[in-house]
Amino acid sequence: MKAKLIVEVTSCASSSTIALAAAAKQTGGRLVCILPEPSLHELKEVIRTSGLKDQVEFRTEDPSMLLPFYENIDFSLVDCKDDAYTRFLNLLDVNPIRSVIVANNLDGDKKGLEGFVKRKGYGDEKVVVRSLKHPIGKGMEVTMISKNGENDKILGFRGHHSRIKNKSKWVAKFDEVSGEEHIFRVPQVDLSWN
Repeated sequence: MKAKLIVEVTSCASSSTIALAAAAKQTGGRLVCILPEPSLHELKEVIRTSGLKDQVEFRTEDPSMLLPFYENIDFSLVDCKDDAYTRFLNLLDVNPIRSVIVANNLDGDKKGLEGFVKRKGYGDEKVVVRSLKHPIGKGMEVTMISKNGENDKILGFRGHHSRIKNKSKWVAKFDEVSGEEHIFRVPQVDLSWN
């Protein structure tokens, strides 16, 4: 989606931070990583040696104070381990033309956005918001926002007139050697005429 502004709100920097920095480098964008505490020395060194230093801005302040300063966020990842995660999700100012919000670590009865997103300046403009919750890791919700439903194909939604059902299966594999978890979406098409 060629995201220019990527924002990660997390309790601790992780491999997701490096992956988002690499994505920012690919798109010519930047990653803002907001953390509650300044324990970043090791990660900053990994980012520097990976050639990703110019793509990442680390902020170690209260996310609820920082998020209002970032507008038109194209992609965001919010770690929902913190009890204040719902406030962080509601403070995101997303790009109404095309954006993705990932709420991670939604274990138990925690809820993400569930398709509800606040955005300044929507006015009468038609904006489609779709959310799907997946049992990946400890629970992940992916919310995609687009003008006139442009992201529906990516999420597997079809218009209500379509007779083709697009289902998908999520597969998570853990690589014991590298310690990485790989997540794949395997599409399955059902051509039944319900």
